[in-house]
Parts: sequence; structure tokens; C-alpha cells
Amino acid sequence: MLKLERWQEIFETIRKNKLRTFLTGLSVASGIFILVILLALGQGMQNGIAKEFEDDAANRISVWTGVTSESYKGMNPGRRIEMDNADYEIAERKNIDQLEYKSGVYSIWGGLTSYKNETGSYRIEGVRGDYQFLENATLTAGRFINQSDLNNYEKNAVIGNRVYQDLFKEKNALGEYIEITGIKFKVVGVYSDPGGEREETRIFIPLTTSQRVYNAGDKLRSLVFTLKPEDNFDQALAASEAFTAQLESDLKRKHTVAPSDVSAVNINNSLENAKRFYDLTNMIRWFFWGVGICTIIAGIVGVSNIMLIIVKERTKEIGIRKAIGAEPLSIIGMILHESIFVTAIAGFLGLIFSLILLEIVGPLIETEYIRNPSVDFGVAITTVIILIVAGALAGFFPARRASKIKPIVALRDE
Repeated sequence: MLKLERWQEIFETIRKNKLRTFLTGLSVASGIFILVILLALGQGMQNGIAKEFEDDAANRISVWTGVTSESYKGMNPGRRIEMDNADYEIAERKNIDQLEYKSGVYSIWGGLTSYKNETGSYRIEGVRGDYQFLENATLTAGRFINQSDLNNYEKNAVIGNRVYQDLFKEKNALGEYIEITGIKFKVVGVYSDPGGEREETRIFIPLTTSQRVYNAGDKLRSLVFTLKPEDNFDQALAASEAFTAQLESDLKRKHTVAPSDVSAVNINNSLENAKRFYDLTNMIRWFFWGVGICTIIAGIVGVSNIMLIIVKERTKEIGIRKAIGAEPLSIIGMILHESIFVTAIAGFLGLIFSLILLEIVGPLIETEYIRNPSVDFGVAITTVIILIVAGALAGFFPARRASKIKPIVALRDE
């Protein structure tokens, strides 16, 4: 326990040098403030990216086709590749033990839809029953597409919440009939999507029905899969990469596409995207840590310089203390105590102010890639440890210098 006299000495020194102490503390407080704000921004970026991946299943793999860019086996570039039910069936059969959810998709863009006097243009998607989980959709009323709908080519529809509000104005929609491009469909469900209105302006109908009523034959616009969960992220990523590589190879071989053609078959692997984004955010967070630590170091240098000045000013006093029997460790403790106290108080003020600012402003920040920047308890504890270490470092060298002052030299100091 530190003696009362030691505290009195510290407060007396601060009182005599108010401006100097204020400016010294400001440099430390601003360093901690900048560090916390930067780390909060890093967390906000991670929150924003996580929100983007919530729109669909976390391990979703989507496949769509385009136009060939290379000649291959006597075929010219510029061919449009179209997938069909056979592509879906081959992928399902070859990977049945790996697949969790799966669906082929046939989409119609801008399908004019009406109910009584209300009309709107929405994306129509023919899907299988698993598509609810592939889209991370939650039913708010009724049911989703089922196998009976597919087998019997039923004209049933599941509408998004935005479609429901536009056409039904909060009235009951289940059992009602809507017209999609002039064809009547019965509403059997309403869904919401974490992606918001953009994802809720769609209407799902049975895949087999969409292929029949829109004269698509057995054509598909895309294939969508998720794999069964693995024990950890690395295993899941490895399984996902192996699956996508095999799927791409099978599709290119079936449709006579050059293995090096990058535009004919396109695959989006959300796990690969997630890894890239999280690796990027981790790099940014380490960069922020570096910037924040450098700012704190600048503050520490300022505190250390001030403590050197204080040691110089108190040279005669230190000499008297040593002349009457003060040990070097006692002198070091005196300087360190003052340094740690000033640094800790200033740093805590910077920490508290940054946390208050984040508490007020953080929830209001919701950009595309930054959402609710904040810091957790672990980060707060880390900054406290940094404060204590910073204070000790700032005072150590001046304290060491003070402990080596010879009493006879100190007493001659003017």
C-alpha cells in the first residue's frame, strides 16, 4: 500500500504543473481514444460482412453459366451454355452423401403480377423445396414449395413480405389467387428474408411448373447447393473447394467447354468469399492495432520526456533523499508511481470517452460494410493492460536515471 505522503507529492507536482500535466495526459488519452475507435471500426467491418453473408445460407454454392470465351474441340467461342435438369441430377447423384440442401432454379425477371387492383413487377423463381433453407428464408404464414407441388405441376406460389405488402396491404393472402404474367397461382405461403426488401420482392413457384408454363423444357438458370456441416471451418472450406472443383469439371466436360475457360461456367462459393473477406478484415484490424499502438507510443514518449524534465527539476530533492538513506528502488518507485498515475488517469478518460461515443453513435452506423462498430470486454481489458504497461515504460528510464544520481552531485545542483 502506497503511503499518503507519496500521493500528496504526486498531487503537489500536478498542481504546480497543470498545463504540462494536461498536455501530457491529452497525448495519452488521444492515443487510447484512437486505438479504441479504430478497433471498433474493425469490428464494425466484420459485423457488416457477417450481415452480408446472412442473406443466404453460410455455405451456399451457386452455379450459373455464360458464354464460352475459347474455342474447344472444333467449337467456336461465343456459344451460350445452358444447364438442364440432367446437370442437377448428375450433381445430386454423385454427391448425395455430401449434400445438405439442393435445388435447381429457373428464373423469370420482371414477372408482372397482380391481385385485384394492385400490380407489381417481381422476380419469379421456380425452385425445389430445399430452396427455403438455401435462401435462409423464414415463413411468416403458410408453407413453402413441397414435393407434391413439384410432382403435380401445381400452380402454387410463396410470396415475399414486400410482395405481400404491395399486393395485399396487410390482408390475409393465404388461399388467394394472384396472376403472374397472366397465369393464376394460389398463394400458399409468405416469407421474410434477412436480406431485407431486396430479397423479399420475389415469388417462388414449383420448378416443374415454371419450366412448363414458361416453355423452358428442362432448362435451368442456376444450381444451388449447401454441403453438410463439418467439424471446423477449415474442413468445411476444403470440402467445399473440392466439391466446386469437381462440379465445374463435370459441367465443362458435359457441355464441351475448355478447362481453362473462365466465363462459360461460373461458381460462387460463399465459404471461399467469407474466408477472403475475413482474412481482409483481420489484416485491417491488425493494421488498426498497429496505428493505435504507434499513437500510444508517441504519447509514451511525451510522458517520458516530461518525467525526465521532472527528474531534472527535482535533482536536488532526490539528492537529499538519497543522502538521508533513500534506496534506489524507492526513488524508482516514486517516479514510476507518478508516471503510471498520470498515464492511467488520462488513458481511462480516453477509454471512457471512446466507449460513450461508440454507445451513442455506433448503433446508428449501418453502411453496406460497416455495422454497429463496437468493442468487447476483452478489448477493454487489453487497453487497460496497455495503459499500465505504457505508464511503466514512460517512467522507467527517467526513474532509472533518477536512481543513479549521486547525492553529492545532486546537492550542488542549482
